[in-house]
Amino acid sequence: MDALQRWWLRRRHGHGPWAGLLQRPPAGEWVSLDLQTTGLDPRQDHMLSLAAVPVRDGRVWLSERFERRIRPDRDFGIESIRHHRITPDEAGTGMSVTPAVRELLQWLGSRRLLGYNLRFDLAMLAPHVRAITGFPLPNARVELADAFATRALRARPGTPADLSFGAIAGALGIPVLGRHSALGDATTVALCWLALRAGVVPALTGSRPARVEAR
Repeated sequence: MDALQRWWLRRRHGHGPWAGLLQRPPAGEWVSLDLQTTGLDPRQDHMLSLAAVPVRDGRVWLSERFERRIRPDRDFGIESIRHHRITPDEAGTGMSVTPAVRELLQWLGSRRLLGYNLRFDLAMLAPHVRAITGFPLPNARVELADAFATRALRARPGTPADLSFGAIAGALGIPVLGRHSALGDATTVALCWLALRAGVVPALTGSRPARVEAR
């Protein structure tokens, strides 16, 4: 979302209940966001869990994390269970998606978003955000794969970087924490971002074509 769109939204919604989303973002702070879903199609799949952790002052603030289990609107199959280790019975203990997203927005405010394959997460959230607030999520965002690719290109011009999640973490010396859990992935992304911000030079091994891994 560009500056003109944000200006228009502030003009129209700046005094409404969701004005906090439209304020200037706090300097030097990001929120690493991750969703786990029943599949990879935002048009028909559903959220199972979401987590977000603040990043500021060179630290990941797990004590301030946001984490919700979400009850999907339909059943899901064995492939999803194998991927996320969330069974239908466990998913059934979660909350409905609309109040979960509403609580996330209240917690998030205007902070910048950070994620891996963030476009997918935001596409999953988009219809719920618009239904709740009346406008698209305006927060600035950073895609970890793009930031890593830029740094890797500077470090090794002409060498394509492996942009899979595990390869990025490994190149930055970050352990992958709880892979395919929302909190684990959000925390790993946050640590990778701090490594990039600290000037860690990616250790590139191999020359696989650049790609972003599916969730």
